[in-house]
Amino acid sequence: MPMTHYMELLAVNQPWNLILFMAIPVILAETVAITELYILFTRRFTGAVRTANRIASIAGGLYFCAVFVYLFFTAVVPLTSGGGWRGPADVIAVGFYLAGVIPLAGLALLDMNLVARHSDEETRLKLHAALVAVFLIVAHVAMIFGMLDPGVLGFETGGHDIPGAHH
Repeated sequence: MPMTHYMELLAVNQPWNLILFMAIPVILAETVAITELYILFTRRFTGAVRTANRIASIAGGLYFCAVFVYLFFTAVVPLTSGGGWRGPADVIAVGFYLAGVIPLAGLALLDMNLVARHSDEETRLKLHAALVAVFLIVAHVAMIFGMLDPGVLGFETGGHDIPGAHH
């Protein structure tokens, strides 16, 4: 079965690509999401949980900015210029994966006090929670379309195997 470039990226160079492109960003984002729930329910804006939330937000945002730049120039540009996309599912999966940079960078900027620095704590908390929600949405869209056989949305291999795909 053909696979999207998203899935192929995670499948090759085991376990390193899976760790670098999935595990690290997801662990940091899930740490933010879990600690965010605690902060939302308790309204405790100081302490160890808030510190862990800030560290994971900043680290996740900065890390994913580096992932975005790397994949943009090593995958998106060559695939686009060379006509290598494997149909709509492929474009959606990679596009939504990389779109995660927007909410993750936003979280980092917010927690580094580079945006909304003059807003009250409640406003910053709402913005923080909204960015976490946006990340969860784009990440899940990427995962769903990334696991989809590109042929389901019309991609045809023309009878040739896709290099690197595992059948």
